[in-house]
Amino acid sequence: MPNGQWIGVLPEAKAPASASAAAPASEKIATAGERHRSPHGDQPVRLPSRFASLALSLALLSVTAAAQAIEGTVTTAGHPLAAARVVLWRTDTRGAPTALDEGTTDAAGRFRLDAPIAHTDGEILYLTSSGPVGGVVLLSVLGGNPPEQAVVNELTTVASAFTHARFIASGAIAGDALGLHIAAGNLRNLVDPVTGTWGRVLLDPVNSTQNTTLARLNTLGALLCAFATVADDAWRADFLQAATPAGGAKPDNTLDAAAGIGRAPWAHAAALYDLFDKAYPRGADGGRRGAPFLPYLDYVPADFALILKFAGGGIYSAGRLGIDSNGNVWSGQSWMAGSQSSPMRNIGGGTIKLAPDGTALSPPITGFTPMGVDGIGWGTGVSADRVWLAGMDGRLGLMDLAGRPLDEAATPPFATGELGGLMGVGVAANGDVWIADGTRNNLLHFPGGRVADGRIVEIDGLRSPFGIAVDNENRVWVGNSGSDTLVRFPADDPSKAETFRAGVSVRGVALDSKGNLWAASNMSPDFPPPAIPDGASMMEQIQILLNHVKDRLSPENPTGVVDMIRPDGTRAAPMGFTGDKAISVPWGLSIDGNDDVWVGNFWGRGVVLMAGDHTQGHGDGTRTGDVIHVFQSGSIQMVSDVAIDPAGTVWIANNLNDIAAMSTADPPRAISTQGGGDGIVAIYGVAAPVKTPLMGQVRRP
Repeated sequence: MPNGQWIGVLPEAKAPASASAAAPASEKIATAGERHRSPHGDQPVRLPSRFASLALSLALLSVTAAAQAIEGTVTTAGHPLAAARVVLWRTDTRGAPTALDEGTTDAAGRFRLDAPIAHTDGEILYLTSSGPVGGVVLLSVLGGNPPEQAVVNELTTVASAFTHARFIASGAIAGDALGLHIAAGNLRNLVDPVTGTWGRVLLDPVNSTQNTTLARLNTLGALLCAFATVADDAWRADFLQAATPAGGAKPDNTLDAAAGIGRAPWAHAAALYDLFDKAYPRGADGGRRGAPFLPYLDYVPADFALILKFAGGGIYSAGRLGIDSNGNVWSGQSWMAGSQSSPMRNIGGGTIKLAPDGTALSPPITGFTPMGVDGIGWGTGVSADRVWLAGMDGRLGLMDLAGRPLDEAATPPFATGELGGLMGVGVAANGDVWIADGTRNNLLHFPGGRVADGRIVEIDGLRSPFGIAVDNENRVWVGNSGSDTLVRFPADDPSKAETFRAGVSVRGVALDSKGNLWAASNMSPDFPPPAIPDGASMMEQIQILLNHVKDRLSPENPTGVVDMIRPDGTRAAPMGFTGDKAISVPWGLSIDGNDDVWVGNFWGRGVVLMAGDHTQGHGDGTRTGDVIHVFQSGSIQMVSDVAIDPAGTVWIANNLNDIAAMSTADPPRAISTQGGGDGIVAIYGVAAPVKTPLMGQVRRP
């Protein structure tokens, strides 16, 4: 192993404010020394003076809370790492993390640390290991309820750094409590911190074979191995440079490097792969490399994003996504899982709920179907404590966040047959709920979210209304899927409606923190629009649209635009943003905490990251509307929507998959259940976190 001197980057331990008054410092150190165990046995170890604040904290903890032992192993390249410093940390939502205990690994890489059983709600525990090679820092996040056994290695470091990428700075983890818990829960999908090996979701058949996340994780882990073992100083310097995101500081250790790659996994993907190739060259016969983890990437990736797909709970042809106050993911499904549905023959699907870690919480196949609502397109909305559902058959549904139907929605103040095919649900910051009637060309308004006060509102200029957003001035924005316009009006005076030009067939709309309205239009202004008759059902409209565009499009000839309309009504780009042909029939979009724009690129089978009105954190010369990156994967199909959660995870709705299966009157039987998209997909750590649920303009946690 190369020689090197450890360069300290870990944050200083934080002493409680009352520690100095409790007892003399020398007594605190002695008390901590009695509790601090050597990895070679039960002999007490006296802590150096620079850890006095740590000792003081431990002394107080021994009085206020019982402790549990955490035993574990530190390895690199699969071998025990001796003489490594291991520190147990607790996050603090108010500031820097606190060191709880520390030790040094023995010749077998083993350590034993004490953790308080009782700790403040909203905090998580994690382990770092440093040395003896300079710049090597490993990480394993244990979560809110730490296990008794733990492993710290390169795979736990990559998985922890990517899921917590938005909370890591200078070797420390800190941030919003909900975001940290979501990140810690998702870590286990990639790597098990107890064993240091692959996680359960990564190993399922959907992910282990249908995407390259396993190979990406292993390749990144191999790069960290190389840093500690086979690399020279020049290689290490190149690796740290390649791990530097645009506008960010160059890391000086492997933990911050992994987090830097996680925040922008596209930034230097080719350079990172070249370093992998140099560290583990392929044999002359084209055989296996000497990399420590198999499988690894065989081809240069477009990015190193860690992407997982989740199935079950009735997921099939997901429409719009909504994330609640606890980080759960909700979505209405156009069709029922397992069915041979298409726009011509279909069985409506229910509403699905995923836990923040992607675990299905809704019933299998049918999902939730409150008030008989099934067959949902864009009609999913989440308010402070409720989930609103608007069916394409004109039915309304309302549930609490546990999925229980709420009786008040059973008797809405509308006559039978008075509602048409319902689409978008918009929730205002004040709790008002607006729902688009896509076939009757009007809106439903529920002041304060009260069903009994609901009313139908006629608005000039609506043409098959689809997406809805409400700004901080309580102005309602509505996208017209049946035209090239959006409508805006004051919520308290709908007669003052204004019309704004956009692309053809406006779908998803979203508001950034400045009040700019972003809209995705299926077709460009110069693209011939389809002829959709008035009163056509939503399924008929979708069928007409797909038949209209499928023979006119190619990678060289895409269509569709993303627009930004400022609060003063001016359009940022005269013809909308096309992303230099990266945009292809966009559908839904979301804004993250940095005001960047994430676009569900329907025909492009991917997600487009576009610079918003705030370009900080991107390369010099980046302008509003520039495409930063396009994410694609074997797990990503024809995307209807994207949503950002409080941990910076991007959630993706696979709406359609096989065009032949869903646009043919008599499809081949082998693909007849593949017309709808299967699964909801997560990309970890790539977005700036947001506060959920989305009510009004985007907000940071």
